[in-house]
Order: sequence, then C-alpha cells, then structure tokens
Amino acid sequence: MIANPLLGVLFHWLGGLSSASFYVPYRGVRRWSWEIYWLTGGIFSWLLAPWLFASIRTNDLLGVMAQVPPNVVGLCVLFGILWGFGGLTYGLTMRYLGLSLGMAVVLGLCTVFGTLIPPLVRGTFVHDLLGSTSGRIILLGLVMTLAGIVVVALAGARKDDDLSELQKIEAVAEFNFKKGVAVAIFSGIMSACFAFGLAAGEPIKALSAAAGTGPLWTGLPTLCLVMFGGLITNLVWCGYLIVKNRSASQWAGRMAEDGTKPPLLANWLLCGLAGTAWYFQFFFYTMGESQMGKFGFSSWTLHMASIIIFGTLWGFAFKEWKDARPAVRAMVWSGVALLVGATVVIGYGNMLAR
Repeated sequence: MIANPLLGVLFHWLGGLSSASFYVPYRGVRRWSWEIYWLTGGIFSWLLAPWLFASIRTNDLLGVMAQVPPNVVGLCVLFGILWGFGGLTYGLTMRYLGLSLGMAVVLGLCTVFGTLIPPLVRGTFVHDLLGSTSGRIILLGLVMTLAGIVVVALAGARKDDDLSELQKIEAVAEFNFKKGVAVAIFSGIMSACFAFGLAAGEPIKALSAAAGTGPLWTGLPTLCLVMFGGLITNLVWCGYLIVKNRSASQWAGRMAEDGTKPPLLANWLLCGLAGTAWYFQFFFYTMGESQMGKFGFSSWTLHMASIIIFGTLWGFAFKEWKDARPAVRAMVWSGVALLVGATVVIGYGNMLAR
C-alpha cells in the first residue's frame, strides 16, 4: 500500500478528537468516587476495547500474539506500565487545571519526548531528519506545535490570573494551579512512554502483516500489550483507593450520605463511553501512523497537536474561557491556528518523503 500522509493527518485528527472528548462523559457520572469511575472506564479503555477491535480487524490475532518474542512482550507491557502513570495523573491534571491548560502542559512535554526519543535511540535523527528536506520540514512542524502549545498554555495562565477565586472554582471545581502544574509535568513525561511502547512493538506489526492483516490494522495487536501495562498501573492505584475509601460498594449502588443512590445504568454507560473514546484515540493513531511512511514517528506530534486543538474547543464549549478578556481569547485562538498549521506542515513533509 502506498502511504497517504494527508489521509494519515485526517486519522490523527479523529484520534485527537477522541482523546480530547474522553473526559466529557465522566462529567455526567453521579455519586461515584473518582477511583470507581476511572477504573470502570479504564476496563473498557485498556482491556475490552483493545482486544475486541484487534480481534475483529486482525487475521488470527491469537496466532500472531503467540509468535511475539518474550522480550518484545516485556518491553511493550513495561512501557505501558510507565505510560499508565501518565494516564493516571492525566485525569488529575484535568481536575486541577481544566481541559485547556491541563492538556497544554501535559501534551507539550509528551510531544517532545514521544517524537524525538525514538529516532534518537535508533540513531536515525541526524540522517533522516536533519539530513533531508522533508525531515527538516517535519522538524519545523514540531517547532510550530510546541509554539502553539506554549501560546495556548500562556493564554490559559493569563485567563486564570484574571479570574477571581470564585470564578476559578466555577470553571474548574478543584482548581489548584501549583498542584496541577506539578502533576501535569510528571504526566507529560510518563505519557510519552506510550510512543516508546509502540516503537518496541514494531516486530508485532510485521507478524500481523505476515498473517494477512491489512496495513491500516497491523498496529492494533501492539495496543493490546501496551494498554495492558496501563491497566496494571491503574488497577493497583485505584484498588488502593477503593480499599482505603471503602468505595467498592458504589458499584452495587450504595446509598450516598444524602440518602440518594447513584444512577447505576447511566454511570456504567457513561464510563463505557468515556473508556471507549479513550481507546479510539490510539485506534485512529495506528491507522494514521500506517499512512505516514518513512517518518512514522512524526505521528506522535500530529496526535498531540490534534488533542490540544479539540481539547481547547471543548474548553470553550464548557465556558472555561467565558470570563477571559478578548485579547486572551484571541491569544488562545492564535495558538490553535499554529497547531492546525503544524499538522498541515507535518503532513506536507511526509508527502515529500514519499
């Protein structure tokens, strides 16, 4: 199959939309503790959805997985465990900073590490990126992405500086700038490990292709392993909180202190929707990466840019920017414009590389 980077950009936009939207259904969950709804959604994200969609789109999934070398399995799961720390604290970042600012800080760091580390480790950075016109254009796209992230983050900081404490609480109920930034930095670094897990799973893509799986879907089996690692991390932490807070009975509809019961069916459906949306960001990511050709690792930059674009739009939809000055709103839109332009530039660089 001939690579089509423009189609790949579209897939990455769909993945970014899925990622930016996943936390929205959680806002509708009622009378469940964080650890309950996070783990419930996570079962869909890290276990059910990966294996379901991989089994549908992969020829002989179990046969392919049986051929994967143990060291490849170990690396994929290990990077998934590390990524799990990023995903775990990603949700906390949303709680403390809100969608717009939280995503900007986390994904800025994640973009740099996730994009540049794989070619540096493989020793192809100088030759493939610095030594070719297409590579330099892709690096320009990365710089534009980082610039867009910085602009969006600065706009978020200025917006928050202008708000009263009451307004901050109304926009983000648990707003805490210092705590949120600290959590976001850790989350951004750990979240980049997902890109390392995908790179470690390249042999799995070859096995899947050899089994007759179409080019768009060869990356799906790798997701099963990396996301299983993420499940391990989140299961341990949420399990600890469930024991500590004695919250397990909420799954069965335990009555709250105010005498009301949680809406079980609605909560399960919302968590299932949130978890599946979280998975679909990587479902579309693997499809997009399959279309990028020689510079497939640039997919990580496209993915991060797309998440921030749609995350910022959700921030406006939830009125996180309603009290911001016109100049601040113009600033955040300029950051979004930079990010959109970056995806076009990176797509063009990959087109040249064909």
